[in-house]
Amino acid sequence: MTGTRIGVVSLCLLLVSSSAGAAEKARVAWHPSKPQLGDVAWLHVKDVAETATVEGSLDGRPVTFFPYASGHAALVGIDLDLKPGSYTWRVGVVEPGREPRTAQGKLYVARREFHVQRLTLPPGMVDLDPETERRAVTEGQQLATLYRTITPERLWQGKFTKPVGTPGEGTGFGARRIINGKPRSPHSGIDYSAPLGTPVVATNTGRVALVAEFFFPGRLVVLDHGLGLYTLYFHLDAASVAEGERVERGQTLGTVGATGRATGPHLHFGAQVGGARIDPATLLGLSLLD
Repeated sequence: MTGTRIGVVSLCLLLVSSSAGAAEKARVAWHPSKPQLGDVAWLHVKDVAETATVEGSLDGRPVTFFPYASGHAALVGIDLDLKPGSYTWRVGVVEPGREPRTAQGKLYVARREFHVQRLTLPPGMVDLDPETERRAVTEGQQLATLYRTITPERLWQGKFTKPVGTPGEGTGFGARRIINGKPRSPHSGIDYSAPLGTPVVATNTGRVALVAEFFFPGRLVVLDHGLGLYTLYFHLDAASVAEGERVERGQTLGTVGATGRATGPHLHFGAQVGGARIDPATLLGLSLLD
């Protein structure tokens, strides 16, 4: 995380130094211009050379840029529990032969209504004994640490594809779950109902960051697509890839199962950008295409 802190400091220094003079404005566009909770937005800094250094932040949290369409772009995750309202964004650009450029403004994050989902599960899967609770907490911390790790290389390219070939769309993102009558954490992915053994495929090119069997998500595969983007495949019956392996879009990762805390065979498909829990459906519909 040291490199991230350095990036924020250098951006602040650029903004402070350029405020003393008449710095040229960077041309910036947000897509969408008013994202909702759970969206993956993207920020496009236009008319910037591929060799330029571009840094930015939203609400003080750094975003990571890559060359794109005669400029640079960055994916920005809007966490499902973020408070709706206006947030300050900042961008700084340094490139050879030009004066440093900056831009800043406000991004309005719109409210989104999430439905309430009531589930009944065996008590042993909800009211955990101390040893199992310690295990679940440790596993959750391991995943959270992984999602905060930013690989500097962009691995994904082009359109993201659906992770299963069954009809229908994934459902349940952001659902406020009440399990056995008690409120629990919101559902941070989408579920695809599919028969046991249905192939599960990589939604885009990436590297296998984790293959494991955890208490809540069961057998799982996590893909690192670079620049802080991860996709998650939970409750698998079997995994057919190994940690560190590079996989291509559409490559089989495993099969649908009912491992972990699951009431039946299905795929829980999740996505995170910079540690923000986003609706994977917005990733599948991403308008940023090479």
